[in-house]
Amino acid sequence: MTVHSPMAPATDAPHFSESARAAFAAAYPDQPTKLTHELVGHELLTLDALATLAERMPARAVEYNLGKLPLGVRPEDTPSNGLTLGETIRTIESNGSWAVLKNVERDPAYGALLDAALAELEPIVARSTGPMLHREAFIFLTSPGSITPFHMDPEHNILLQIMGTKVMTVFPARDEELVPAQKSEAFHNGGHRNLIWQDGFKARGTPFPLSPGEAVHVPVKAPHFVENGPAVSISLSITWRSERSVAEGELHSFNALLRKRGLPTGAVSERPEQQGIRRFVYRVMRKLGV
Repeated sequence: MTVHSPMAPATDAPHFSESARAAFAAAYPDQPTKLTHELVGHELLTLDALATLAERMPARAVEYNLGKLPLGVRPEDTPSNGLTLGETIRTIESNGSWAVLKNVERDPAYGALLDAALAELEPIVARSTGPMLHREAFIFLTSPGSITPFHMDPEHNILLQIMGTKVMTVFPARDEELVPAQKSEAFHNGGHRNLIWQDGFKARGTPFPLSPGEAVHVPVKAPHFVENGPAVSISLSITWRSERSVAEGELHSFNALLRKRGLPTGAVSERPEQQGIRRFVYRVMRKLGV
Protein backbone atom coordinates (compact mmCIF):
# COMPACT_ATOMS: atom_id res chain seq x y z
CA MET A 1 0.00 0.00 0.00
CA THR A 2 1.35 3.42 -0.91
CA VAL A 3 1.33 6.00 1.88
CA HIS A 4 1.00 9.57 0.68
CA SER A 5 2.75 12.33 2.61
CA PRO A 6 0.81 15.34 3.87
CA MET A 7 1.67 18.34 1.77
CA ALA A 8 2.88 21.59 3.25
CA PRO A 9 0.58 24.56 2.67
CA ALA A 10 1.65 26.83 -0.15
CA THR A 11 2.94 30.13 1.17
CA ASP A 12 5.12 32.99 0.04
CA ALA A 13 5.77 34.13 3.61
CA PRO A 14 9.45 33.93 4.62
CA HIS A 15 10.52 31.44 7.26
CA PHE A 16 13.22 33.86 8.49
CA SER A 17 12.65 37.59 8.88
CA GLU A 18 15.05 40.21 7.56
CA SER A 19 16.38 40.79 11.10
CA ALA A 20 16.92 37.05 11.61
CA ARG A 21 18.84 36.80 8.35
CA ALA A 22 20.97 39.79 9.38
CA ALA A 23 21.77 38.16 12.74
CA PHE A 24 22.69 34.92 10.97
CA ALA A 25 24.93 36.76 8.51
CA ALA A 26 26.80 38.45 11.36
CA ALA A 27 27.49 35.14 13.12
CA TYR A 28 28.00 32.61 10.33
CA PRO A 29 29.99 30.40 10.18
CA ASP A 30 31.95 30.51 13.43
CA GLN A 31 29.70 31.98 16.13
CA PRO A 32 26.52 30.63 17.74
CA THR A 33 23.64 33.08 17.77
CA LYS A 34 19.95 33.24 18.53
CA LEU A 35 17.48 33.73 15.66
CA THR A 36 13.72 33.83 15.11
CA HIS A 37 11.58 31.89 12.62
CA GLU A 38 7.98 31.58 11.39
CA LEU A 39 7.36 27.80 11.40
CA VAL A 40 5.36 27.49 14.62
CA GLY A 41 2.01 25.80 13.90
CA HIS A 42 3.10 24.30 10.58
CA GLU A 43 0.90 21.30 9.81
CA LEU A 44 3.88 19.04 9.07
CA LEU A 45 5.32 19.65 12.53
CA THR A 46 2.46 18.54 14.82
CA LEU A 47 2.77 15.42 17.01
CA ASP A 48 0.21 13.52 14.93
CA ALA A 49 1.92 14.37 11.65
CA LEU A 50 5.31 13.39 13.06
CA ALA A 51 4.05 10.08 14.48
CA THR A 52 2.65 9.24 11.05
CA LEU A 53 5.92 10.23 9.40
CA ALA A 54 7.94 8.16 11.88
CA GLU A 55 5.92 5.01 11.28
CA ARG A 56 6.69 5.05 7.57
CA MET A 57 10.40 5.78 8.01
CA PRO A 58 13.01 2.98 7.87
CA ALA A 59 14.32 1.82 11.25
CA ARG A 60 17.83 3.11 10.48
CA ALA A 61 16.44 6.65 10.20
CA VAL A 62 15.04 6.82 13.74
CA GLU A 63 16.65 6.85 17.17
CA TYR A 64 14.87 6.95 20.50
CA ASN A 65 15.53 6.13 24.14
CA LEU A 66 14.82 7.25 27.69
CA GLY A 67 15.34 10.97 27.96
CA LYS A 68 16.49 11.61 31.54
CA LEU A 69 20.20 11.02 31.10
CA PRO A 70 23.39 12.42 32.63
CA LEU A 71 25.20 15.07 30.58
CA GLY A 72 27.96 12.57 29.91
CA VAL A 73 26.82 9.06 28.94
CA ARG A 74 28.51 6.36 26.91
CA PRO A 75 26.51 5.35 23.83
CA GLU A 76 26.35 1.73 24.99
CA ASP A 77 24.88 2.82 28.33
CA THR A 78 21.92 4.71 26.82
CA PRO A 79 18.75 2.93 28.06
CA SER A 80 15.81 1.90 25.86
CA ASN A 81 12.29 3.05 26.80
CA GLY A 82 10.66 -0.30 25.90
CA LEU A 83 8.14 1.27 23.47
CA THR A 84 7.68 1.34 19.72
CA LEU A 85 8.52 4.58 17.97
CA GLY A 86 4.88 5.41 17.26
CA GLU A 87 4.00 4.80 20.92
CA THR A 88 6.96 6.92 21.98
CA ILE A 89 5.81 9.93 19.97
CA ARG A 90 2.10 9.68 20.73
CA THR A 91 2.69 9.34 24.50
CA ILE A 92 5.81 11.48 24.74
CA GLU A 93 4.20 13.83 27.26
CA SER A 94 4.33 11.08 29.90
CA ASN A 95 6.87 8.43 28.84
CA GLY A 96 10.11 10.30 29.66
CA SER A 97 11.69 9.79 26.25
CA TRP A 98 13.77 11.42 23.53
CA ALA A 99 13.44 10.68 19.82
CA VAL A 100 15.00 11.91 16.60
CA LEU A 101 13.72 11.41 13.05
CA LYS A 102 16.72 11.54 10.74
CA ASN A 103 16.89 12.70 7.13
CA VAL A 104 13.23 13.65 6.96
CA GLU A 105 14.08 15.57 3.77
CA ARG A 106 13.76 12.21 1.97
CA ASP A 107 10.01 12.61 2.37
CA PRO A 108 8.86 14.98 -0.42
CA ALA A 109 6.81 17.29 1.80
CA TYR A 110 9.54 17.67 4.41
CA GLY A 111 12.17 18.00 1.69
CA ALA A 112 10.24 20.93 0.24
CA LEU A 113 10.05 22.52 3.69
CA LEU A 114 13.84 22.19 4.13
CA ASP A 115 14.56 23.61 0.68
CA ALA A 116 12.30 26.61 1.26
CA ALA A 117 13.94 27.44 4.59
CA LEU A 118 17.51 27.04 3.35
CA ALA A 119 16.85 29.02 0.18
CA GLU A 120 16.45 32.13 2.34
CA LEU A 121 19.90 31.63 3.89
CA GLU A 122 21.78 30.33 0.86
CA PRO A 123 23.10 33.71 -0.38
CA ILE A 124 24.57 34.42 3.07
CA VAL A 125 26.20 30.99 3.25
CA ALA A 126 27.54 31.17 -0.30
CA ARG A 127 29.41 34.42 0.40
CA SER A 128 31.25 32.88 3.35
CA THR A 129 31.67 29.12 2.82
CA GLY A 130 30.48 28.51 -0.73
CA PRO A 131 27.60 26.31 -1.90
CA MET A 132 25.36 24.49 0.57
CA LEU A 133 26.24 20.79 0.29
CA HIS A 134 24.46 17.66 1.56
CA ARG A 135 21.35 19.36 2.98
CA GLU A 136 19.55 17.40 5.69
CA ALA A 137 16.76 17.84 8.24
CA PHE A 138 16.22 16.19 11.62
CA ILE A 139 13.25 16.42 13.97
CA PHE A 140 13.69 16.05 17.73
CA LEU A 141 10.84 15.15 20.08
CA THR A 142 11.52 15.24 23.82
CA SER A 143 9.55 14.59 26.98
CA PRO A 144 9.47 17.13 29.81
CA GLY A 145 12.79 17.29 31.66
CA SER A 146 14.75 15.24 29.11
CA ILE A 147 18.47 15.74 28.53
CA THR A 148 20.40 15.42 25.28
CA PRO A 149 23.96 14.63 26.45
CA PHE A 150 27.13 16.59 25.64
CA HIS A 151 27.99 15.93 21.99
CA MET A 152 29.03 17.46 18.67
CA ASP A 153 27.72 17.30 15.10
CA PRO A 154 29.60 17.57 11.79
CA GLU A 155 27.21 19.95 10.02
CA HIS A 156 26.37 23.64 9.94
CA ASN A 157 23.13 23.60 11.92
CA ILE A 158 20.16 25.79 12.84
CA LEU A 159 17.84 24.34 15.49
CA LEU A 160 14.31 25.79 15.30
CA GLN A 161 12.04 25.45 18.32
CA ILE A 162 8.48 24.53 17.28
CA MET A 163 6.73 23.45 20.49
CA GLY A 164 7.71 23.63 24.17
CA THR A 165 10.89 25.11 25.58
CA LYS A 166 14.48 24.01 26.04
CA VAL A 167 17.91 25.40 26.79
CA MET A 168 20.76 24.56 24.44
CA THR A 169 24.19 25.28 25.90
CA VAL A 170 26.78 25.75 23.16
CA PHE A 171 30.54 25.60 23.67
CA PRO A 172 33.37 26.95 21.51
CA ALA A 173 34.41 24.86 18.54
CA ARG A 174 38.12 24.02 18.15
CA ASP A 175 38.74 23.81 21.92
CA GLU A 176 40.90 20.70 22.29
CA GLU A 177 40.19 20.43 26.02
CA LEU A 178 36.55 19.89 25.13
CA VAL A 179 37.23 17.84 21.99
CA PRO A 180 40.72 16.31 21.93
CA ALA A 181 42.29 15.88 18.50
CA GLN A 182 42.06 12.09 18.69
CA LYS A 183 38.34 12.33 19.44
CA SER A 184 37.86 14.41 16.28
CA GLU A 185 39.89 11.89 14.31
CA ALA A 186 37.80 8.99 15.62
CA PHE A 187 34.57 10.92 15.05
CA HIS A 188 35.36 11.51 11.37
CA ASN A 189 36.08 7.80 11.00
CA GLY A 190 32.68 6.69 12.28
CA GLY A 191 33.05 7.30 16.03
CA HIS A 192 30.10 8.36 18.19
CA ARG A 193 29.09 12.00 18.60
CA ASN A 194 28.93 11.91 22.43
CA LEU A 195 31.78 13.60 24.30
CA ILE A 196 33.30 13.08 27.74
CA TRP A 197 31.77 15.57 30.19
CA GLN A 198 33.57 17.29 33.07
CA ASP A 199 31.73 19.59 35.48
CA GLY A 200 34.40 22.25 34.98
CA PHE A 201 33.36 22.61 31.33
CA LYS A 202 30.00 24.20 32.09
CA ALA A 203 31.31 27.73 32.61
CA ARG A 204 32.73 27.73 29.06
CA GLY A 205 29.30 27.29 27.47
CA THR A 206 26.70 29.86 26.46
CA PRO A 207 23.10 28.92 27.29
CA PHE A 208 20.45 29.73 24.68
CA PRO A 209 16.90 29.47 26.10
CA LEU A 210 14.52 28.61 23.24
CA SER A 211 10.77 29.13 23.04
CA PRO A 212 8.49 28.46 20.05
CA GLY A 213 9.51 30.78 17.22
CA GLU A 214 13.14 31.00 18.35
CA ALA A 215 16.19 29.23 16.93
CA VAL A 216 19.92 28.94 17.45
CA HIS A 217 22.75 28.68 14.93
CA VAL A 218 25.31 26.06 16.01
CA PRO A 219 28.72 26.09 14.25
CA VAL A 220 30.27 22.90 12.91
CA LYS A 221 31.38 20.60 15.75
CA ALA A 222 30.63 23.16 18.46
CA PRO A 223 29.98 20.93 21.50
CA HIS A 224 26.56 21.33 23.09
CA PHE A 225 23.97 19.75 25.34
CA VAL A 226 20.24 20.34 25.62
CA GLU A 227 17.96 20.50 28.67
CA ASN A 228 14.25 20.23 27.88
CA GLY A 229 11.67 22.37 29.70
CA PRO A 230 8.51 21.30 31.58
CA ALA A 231 6.48 20.45 28.45
CA VAL A 232 6.83 18.30 25.34
CA SER A 233 9.31 19.80 22.89
CA ILE A 234 9.44 19.60 19.10
CA SER A 235 12.52 21.02 17.36
CA LEU A 236 13.48 21.03 13.69
CA SER A 237 17.17 20.96 12.81
CA ILE A 238 18.11 22.16 9.31
CA THR A 239 21.70 21.37 8.33
CA TRP A 240 24.16 21.54 5.49
CA ARG A 241 27.82 20.91 4.76
CA SER A 242 30.30 23.22 3.07
CA GLU A 243 33.74 22.91 1.55
CA ARG A 244 35.01 24.10 4.94
CA SER A 245 33.24 21.38 6.93
CA VAL A 246 34.23 18.72 4.38
CA ALA A 247 37.85 19.86 4.48
CA GLU A 248 37.89 19.80 8.28
CA GLY A 249 36.71 16.20 8.25
CA GLU A 250 39.26 15.20 5.62
CA LEU A 251 42.16 16.72 7.55
CA HIS A 252 41.22 14.97 10.80
CA SER A 253 40.88 11.71 8.88
CA PHE A 254 44.32 12.35 7.37
CA ASN A 255 45.76 12.88 10.84
CA ALA A 256 44.20 9.59 11.94
CA LEU A 257 46.02 7.82 9.10
CA LEU A 258 49.30 9.49 10.02
CA ARG A 259 48.89 8.77 13.74
CA LYS A 260 48.13 5.10 13.03
CA ARG A 261 51.45 4.84 11.19
CA GLY A 262 53.43 6.67 13.86
CA LEU A 263 53.93 9.73 11.67
CA PRO A 264 53.59 13.35 12.83
CA THR A 265 50.16 14.90 12.45
CA GLY A 266 49.41 18.42 11.25
CA ALA A 267 47.29 21.25 12.60
CA VAL A 268 43.80 21.80 11.22
CA SER A 269 43.50 25.53 10.63
CA GLU A 270 40.50 27.81 11.03
CA ARG A 271 40.25 27.79 7.23
CA PRO A 272 40.80 24.09 6.45
CA GLU A 273 39.50 24.50 2.89
CA GLN A 274 42.75 26.37 2.17
CA GLN A 275 44.95 23.42 3.19
CA GLY A 276 44.86 22.02 -0.32
CA ILE A 277 48.12 20.06 -0.35
CA ARG A 278 47.28 18.04 2.77
CA ARG A 279 43.78 17.36 1.47
CA PHE A 280 45.21 16.20 -1.87
CA VAL A 281 47.67 13.82 -0.17
CA TYR A 282 44.86 12.42 2.00
CA ARG A 283 42.66 11.78 -1.04
CA VAL A 284 45.51 10.02 -2.84
CA MET A 285 46.23 7.85 0.20
CA ARG A 286 42.56 6.98 0.56
CA LYS A 287 42.26 6.12 -3.13
CA LEU A 288 45.32 3.88 -2.95
CA GLY A 289 44.08 2.24 0.26
CA VAL A 290 47.27 3.25 2.09
